[in-house]
Amino acid sequence: MEGDNTLYKEFSGIRSWAEEDRPREKLLLKGGQALSDAELIAILIGSGTPGESAVDIGKSILKSAANNLNELGKLSVKDLMKFKGIGEAKAITIVAALELSKRRRVAEVKEKEKIAGSKDVYEYFHHLADLRSEEFWVMYLNRANKIISAQKISQGGITGTVADTRIIFKNALDHFACGIILCHNHPSGNLTPSDEDKTLTKKLKQAGQLLDINTLDHLIISDAGYYSFADEGLL
Repeated sequence: MEGDNTLYKEFSGIRSWAEEDRPREKLLLKGGQALSDAELIAILIGSGTPGESAVDIGKSILKSAANNLNELGKLSVKDLMKFKGIGEAKAITIVAALELSKRRRVAEVKEKEKIAGSKDVYEYFHHLADLRSEEFWVMYLNRANKIISAQKISQGGITGTVADTRIIFKNALDHFACGIILCHNHPSGNLTPSDEDKTLTKKLKQAGQLLDINTLDHLIISDAGYYSFADEGLL
């Protein structure tokens, strides 16, 4: 019964707090996992406006992103500043917090002993799903499939980019890589590989065989998920 009384007192106290202060106190009492996405955004915002609490503003921002954190991660500082009560400093705070979340995901993959499959690669390159233009990246691995380096090879427009075979394998040789994994995004959201994607993958695989550098996979990433050439038996 004593525990129940303590919990009751805590929630009774919460009701007396100002609306914009409740997420902070709730985090202290219950931990971050107990807060909704809107409440976490409210903490980043810090305060609301005379007409809206910080939580209300957080809900509005989430609604504009279809209540999807991946979509939220695509919003720029200018996009966020369109909301009443969000100035440059608050917008920068939100963008910075989302960027840290993306980097944490990458760090978790790096800490693993090795790349075990396409899911690990997707987690590493997940940030590409947020981009509005296409980028082509290559992950360089050692013989144990540990990440040596990941480099952006090229950046294009909405519909395509170019991957230079010479640059890709020069980098591989410079890093003494034994394997490479290709990755690019489709801003359109379509995960189906184009004929150009298939031709490029085949070309790079053949070039790598001459240098004893294995092309282990090619991932296409979008906000709908990912497509793996290796998983689909195309390598």
